[in-house]
Amino acid sequence: MSDFSLNVNGGARHVAIACGGTGGHLFPGMAVGEQLLLRDCNVTLLISPKEVDQQAVKSASGMGVETLPAVALTKGGYLGFFVGFWKSWRRARGLFKKARPDAVLAMGGFTSAPPVLAGKMMGAKVFLHDSNSVPGRANRWLARFADQAFIYFPQAANRWHGCKAEAIGMPVRSCFLEPVDPEAARMSLGLDPKIPVVLVMGGSQGAAKINEMIIAALPLLTKGKFQILHLTGATDFEKTRAAYATSPVKAVVKPFLSEMNLAMGAADVAVSRAGASSSAELAAMRLPSILIPYPAAADNHQFENAKAFFESGAAWMIEQREATPKRLAEMILDLAQNQEARSAMRDSLGKWHDPKAAELIADRICKAMETGASHV
Repeated sequence: MSDFSLNVNGGARHVAIACGGTGGHLFPGMAVGEQLLLRDCNVTLLISPKEVDQQAVKSASGMGVETLPAVALTKGGYLGFFVGFWKSWRRARGLFKKARPDAVLAMGGFTSAPPVLAGKMMGAKVFLHDSNSVPGRANRWLARFADQAFIYFPQAANRWHGCKAEAIGMPVRSCFLEPVDPEAARMSLGLDPKIPVVLVMGGSQGAAKINEMIIAALPLLTKGKFQILHLTGATDFEKTRAAYATSPVKAVVKPFLSEMNLAMGAADVAVSRAGASSSAELAAMRLPSILIPYPAAADNHQFENAKAFFESGAAWMIEQREATPKRLAEMILDLAQNQEARSAMRDSLGKWHDPKAAELIADRICKAMETGASHV
């Protein structure tokens, strides 16, 4: 739990960052938090009870951490949504009474909505960050309460109503801004340092369909001169590990990895969902990838994310309905063996990465806090 007496007694500005629910919200929030700490702010991360949040936040050095009740909007689950919303709002309000935030930054998802409203009621500045090409439902609703929104995809700018949206890039943790030695990264992960690596990942919680396709494609992937680092998520870990145990394909299988900079630094090619946070980290590490958008993502935003990367030459993409094991294996083999294609992709990925995105957001927040009460 965070020490809320820090803000009361220390006189430093206090910024609450609502970033729970998925790694795609949490990790960018942590990146901004790192920069706010450097600007002498007190930072509190507001996260969900999900295990992915509880594990990932262990690396949030110097920041307070508070868990809020889960808030999820599912079809037909409106009663549960309102109960969770009310509990989360009461919890956030109680925390903020102990140490009023000067600003609240929401990174997306309905988990961030109750603390935004609680902070707004106490006069805090409100900022939103949306990482997708189609702004999320929660952020679209919260826009009316916000001073400013920060976005990753420029084409999302005209989808906001109620607040100014600025294309400012995607914050990534400082570890993604540092060079990684591929051989050293492979050794630290239990891989052969001399053999190329294909990284398979499905986001912070894994992707069952990608896991299934890779398992089915293993007989075809024996043609490739590479090893695989497969991040499965907790549910499919044992099943996937067992499949590799009977295959000649050399692999390291893990349910989750917090050191994603090492995983991407070790890899030559990635197979990934098209969540914005993962895509931004791929761009930061200049890692060529095959993107398979999650078809059930809200507003089909992963398809739009992948399409933007594909059309700019920064990735290959294939829709899940077309991604048979045979087709996916062919794409992996083609990209792994095509050095020219990977080189061109790395050049294009540079257009999707601004190493100062977290700094710029922190600067905007600090400047706004200096001006006093919210004008919205």
